[in-house]
Amino acid sequence: MTLYGLLDVDILSAVLITLGMTHITIVAVTVYLHRAQAHRALDLHPAVSHFFRFWLWLTTGMVTKEWVGVHRRHHAKCETVEDPHSPQVLGLRKVLGEGAELYAQAASDRAAVERYGQGTPDDWIERRLYSRFSWQGVALMLVLDVVLFGVYGIVIWAVQMLWIPIFAAGVINGVGHYFGYRNFEPPDASTNIVPWGILIGGEELHNNHHAFPSSARLASKWWEFDIGWMYIRILTALRLAKVRRVAPNPQVVPGKSQLDLETLRAVITSRMHVFARYGKEVMVPVSREELCRDAEHCKRLVRRARRLLLTEGQRLDLAARGSLEQILAKNQTLATVYHFRERLQEIWDRKAPSQEALLHALQDWCQQAEATGIQALERFSRNLRGFALAPTLAR
Repeated sequence: MTLYGLLDVDILSAVLITLGMTHITIVAVTVYLHRAQAHRALDLHPAVSHFFRFWLWLTTGMVTKEWVGVHRRHHAKCETVEDPHSPQVLGLRKVLGEGAELYAQAASDRAAVERYGQGTPDDWIERRLYSRFSWQGVALMLVLDVVLFGVYGIVIWAVQMLWIPIFAAGVINGVGHYFGYRNFEPPDASTNIVPWGILIGGEELHNNHHAFPSSARLASKWWEFDIGWMYIRILTALRLAKVRRVAPNPQVVPGKSQLDLETLRAVITSRMHVFARYGKEVMVPVSREELCRDAEHCKRLVRRARRLLLTEGQRLDLAARGSLEQILAKNQTLATVYHFRERLQEIWDRKAPSQEALLHALQDWCQQAEATGIQALERFSRNLRGFALAPTLAR
């Protein structure tokens, strides 16, 4: 064995090998741990699942049940003091710099892990090896790296050990709840960091994920790319995976004006799309029409008011709520469309005794919206009557 290991690679080859192995780790996290185990969005062939389990044991030492438990708790308690890693609560610097420590602290809460980690693998090898000797896997990886790559192996191993704490525990949990753009308005601060999810396996599309947690596909817009979904489609084609759920793909059926139970199911299933469309088709054009005096004034005003108008009320602090109330108090039309948005939210939040009662509430909402005389709101209501779910797996 030479100084550069059994494979005797050059530095460029060592870099490429490192990127390849860390990418496999990212794929294991997003496809196996996240989408398959935590959210049950797909089923993986036992051989594929076991490969990912073995690879994660070698490269991260993470236990499936612990990771799933921490992640499900994050969704259940998002942006609260019980969220294991919210930058809105703990601060961005802490989540970025201490993401691995926050994960370890949450994983040490055995009661929470047991509660949120149900349904994860509990076979002989999980109990006797992966869970029991979690750190021995990364130690074995160090030995293998040094034997195969010599002195480069130490650096390769170090990068492998840092990859998930930095990019997953730090960037996704931190930046993904702080900076970026939002396609949807779930009741949390999740953002899409960039529209092309490659480096972190598609997890960059974090706002899309929080809007539709049980979706196996994280991309939502045609110009977004989720490499994790690409791998899932490949595994599906090879009959090594079966997709269970993806985010709904709503469409408006031309000529349909009757709001019936089929429409209600489509509207409920694609709730986040409904509110995104309401913001784009009602709130934004009405704001421009009512608030703008000229192009430059409009540019400044809309930039300042848009966040207030489109953000769910419970996410606004007292100062933001006060600013919003001032804007609405000065313009009745804007106040009307804003309150219709809140009333639409209330229809979902209320506990209706039956689908028929929920349908009746939505029909009343449409009738009243179409009687306001506000063209954008009337158009939206008429389109809402024609909502239907389009096939989703073809994309």
